[in-house]
Amino acid sequence: MTTIEPTRRQVLDFCAEEPVERVFLEDVARRDLGRFFATQRSDGALTALCHVGANIVPSGAHCEVFAAAAARGLARMVIGEQAAVSALWDAARLELPEVRDDRPGQPVYAIDAPPPAGETGLRAATTDDLEHLLPACAAAHELELGQDPLARDADGFRWRTLAQIEEGRSWLWLEDDVVLFKAEASAWTPAAVQLQQVWVDPAVRRRGYGLRGLRDLCRLLLATTPTVTLFVRRENMPAIALYDAVGMRRAFEYRSLLF
Repeated sequence: MTTIEPTRRQVLDFCAEEPVERVFLEDVARRDLGRFFATQRSDGALTALCHVGANIVPSGAHCEVFAAAAARGLARMVIGEQAAVSALWDAARLELPEVRDDRPGQPVYAIDAPPPAGETGLRAATTDDLEHLLPACAAAHELELGQDPLARDADGFRWRTLAQIEEGRSWLWLEDDVVLFKAEASAWTPAAVQLQQVWVDPAVRRRGYGLRGLRDLCRLLLATTPTVTLFVRRENMPAIALYDAVGMRRAFEYRSLLF
């Protein structure tokens, strides 16, 4: 099967078929980030798509066809819908780096109806919040990916955290200099927003702040975007209990391969 470099219109049409699963792909296409490879039918409609950048993100049928493109990249992760990732990995594993962590069966959650109000002080983060958010974001990143970003690339991580704030993709509930809740958007399209790094300061956990903060964040986002989504490691039972309590539904599963 021959791969092509699709047009932006082809990518957006393909993503519109599964707007939650393909929220990241649509987001990077709209922002002109990375490079895309695809397969198509005779009528020009895409049957599969793969983004190759810092992450490799496949979607659709027969993603093994993207093995060569994936092998040429310098990605830190392969992530996406489980069947698509598995097909690509089975075809490319001998050409890709050794995997340090394989995470199949990650539940992807979605919600499209506002949950009850959390009655919090949640707000959009500002640049004045950077010094509070930076350690919280770094701790969440290390917990999720197993690497301390401040030890690996402190300047780069600081810049990325600041960029999220400036782009309006970071939210915070802060009281007495304590982060009671925070989260960022890793992808945002007209159809869906994908959250990441949901976090409560460890000193104040198990007091209901996570539930209240996430309720209010979902309400805020659902006022302008039809669906809020996120995914979680299948062994992270406290987070899974939180998302269930908010009223999010399990939509499908991701698989992540970390190099």
